[in-house]
Amino acid sequence: MGHKLKIAGWISVGVVAGALTTVSLQTVARGAMAPLPLEEIQQLSAVFGLIKTDYVEPVDDKKLITDAIAGMVSSLDPHSQYFDKKSFKEFREGTTGRFVGVGIEITQEDGLIKIVSPIEGSPADRAGLKTNDLITKIDDTAVKGLSLNDAVKRMRGEPNTKVTLTILRKDESRSFPVTITREEIKTQSVKAKVVEPGYAWIRLSQFQERTVDDFVRKVEEVYKQDPHLKGLVLDLRNDPGGLLDAAVAVSAAFLPENVTVVSTNGQLAESKATFKAAPEFYQRRGSGDPLKRLPAAIKTVPLVVLVNEGSASASEIVAGALQDHKRATIMGSQTFGKGSVQTVRPLGPDTGIKLTTARYYTPSGKSIQAKGIVPDVMLDETAEGDVYASLRMREADLEKHLTSGQGEEIKDAAREKAREEARKRLEEESKKPIAERKLPEFGSDKDFQLAQALNQLKGRTVVASKTLTERKEEKKDN
Repeated sequence: MGHKLKIAGWISVGVVAGALTTVSLQTVARGAMAPLPLEEIQQLSAVFGLIKTDYVEPVDDKKLITDAIAGMVSSLDPHSQYFDKKSFKEFREGTTGRFVGVGIEITQEDGLIKIVSPIEGSPADRAGLKTNDLITKIDDTAVKGLSLNDAVKRMRGEPNTKVTLTILRKDESRSFPVTITREEIKTQSVKAKVVEPGYAWIRLSQFQERTVDDFVRKVEEVYKQDPHLKGLVLDLRNDPGGLLDAAVAVSAAFLPENVTVVSTNGQLAESKATFKAAPEFYQRRGSGDPLKRLPAAIKTVPLVVLVNEGSASASEIVAGALQDHKRATIMGSQTFGKGSVQTVRPLGPDTGIKLTTARYYTPSGKSIQAKGIVPDVMLDETAEGDVYASLRMREADLEKHLTSGQGEEIKDAAREKAREEARKRLEEESKKPIAERKLPEFGSDKDFQLAQALNQLKGRTVVASKTLTERKEEKKDN
């Protein structure tokens, strides 16, 4: 993978720190810049001097400067970031989909670290960590006050070393420590099975280097088991993203050749690009087209795509492409809304910045950023309803999030009211026995949303949500 890090235009996609992130590794652009604001530069110099002379104890010059750079970049949006030597190395390892850690996708909430989802089969998954768990301590260090990047650093380490996480699980009203042994995370990103004669389920948990090959292999296995499929469910729930070429390939598997899958737009010429359902947009150098092995029926088999608030970036690209081309019915709940491109600019041999440089757009030109994909059919998580939907974090909830750039932003006055009602329901739910509160495993016979997807494919009545509605983009406070 090392040589790929040097290729301009190599892009991947993802959600939050700890997850795979939308990136392209390129050299620093040296275009024409407006003159620097002299007065503000003088103020910066004056503050630097005052800290050096007046602060209670000596401060290292390099630390002051790197902290100033980090603050300048992180103030832009939740996904722009400065990389020091260690974090730059860890980032480049993470984009391969292989790294040493505990195996969780994380974000920040109220100063704590919130688990977006444990990676399937990871040490964290085996230890029983769950979506929406809050991490309050990493070993003996309180998380409150730590940056997301610092938290990631502390959870990563050498293979076979241990880290103790203190977990706050709100829905069970308890806090407890979990000791996890770090290991190299190699996620199994594709699962598949024939759920009943004529109908199959394929789940993608991430878009990684080997996802396309695994996807093709699983489709081959499914068609070998049942050559006359009447319908297919593509499950992208809680898929936080991954490599863009993998997202384009999975989209291309179902779409006519050469149609647009996704486009990007930003200030730079290199940020204006269109990715199509053709081998040159997803084929790896030195390898053939993996999609050629797919049965021809995959292009026409009736298709439902399941998504939820945890579906982000690459999974939103796939859902958006299949929806716009009317190739699939999208079902579930409105997706995360991570529709921005981050470009990694090296600042030297071992430092750099990850800077938001473009937005993603679906084939019809709709911005994914802070909006996400709105399903054709809204579904609750269970037959009893969607208790936690209003509490879930989305891109639009992140501080300083980038707006969609399309149209006037609307403040949803009912949002906080819905959250308060959801909090009350959550308190009531927490009084029930644990077995009654646990959501069923994706793909199981108790998976309510999967059952509705199958009903859709069979032309039967679908139990659509009576409460879920499109969440409009909220006004951003500057």
